[in-house]
Amino acid sequence: MNDSMSIPHLIMSASTVVQLVMLILVFGSILSWVVIFQRTFVMRRARRAHQMFEERFWSGVDLNELYRDTPSEQETQGAEQVFRAGFREFNRLMPKTKSPDAILDGVQRSMRVAWSREEERLSLHLVFLATVASASPYIGLFGTVWGIMGSFQALSMAQQATLSTVAPWIAEALIATAMGLFAAIPAVIFYNRLSAESGRLLGKYEDFAEEFHSILHRNLQGRSEAGTA
Repeated sequence: MNDSMSIPHLIMSASTVVQLVMLILVFGSILSWVVIFQRTFVMRRARRAHQMFEERFWSGVDLNELYRDTPSEQETQGAEQVFRAGFREFNRLMPKTKSPDAILDGVQRSMRVAWSREEERLSLHLVFLATVASASPYIGLFGTVWGIMGSFQALSMAQQATLSTVAPWIAEALIATAMGLFAAIPAVIFYNRLSAESGRLLGKYEDFAEEFHSILHRNLQGRSEAGTA
């Protein structure tokens, strides 16, 4: 390949606008890969933590003991955080009211708040991936259009229209398009994958909250029947 048509030479000799477009795309691509690796690690850790907590929860351990053994609120996550929020509210309301409905409503609200925080934590930075996925092709297209405009300007000023006159401009325009796709395609793939994984985990947290709510409901019913007897 002629050195003047090599990709590094075309990038270095591109117009300032096209170079700025390429720089934005490279920066966006690097940041998107940082987000991809970081979010993948977070999802894997959350999936492992949920599995470990559910195994312990359904092992028959006493709920008071489980609550005492859970770390502080800053250190818990997922279903463990939902459990901690719900059981803390349950213990807080039990001495204050005799109404099972009021207690269960308070527990449900607390678990819903904890679930919302988990949703926010799991979806953190995914909007950035979606932005890179949707905007990169258009940014690359802008660089392409600018490069094509430059090729027409070069063609209008040339005394003789030859391929060598417009080829560098067209080549740098196509490089901008390729870089836009290079940034967008991984962002699209991993955004869909991470969003699906986040949705599955949040669904598991919601299922756990419903099951835990049913356990507390049965617990209150048993106490009410024992008190009546």
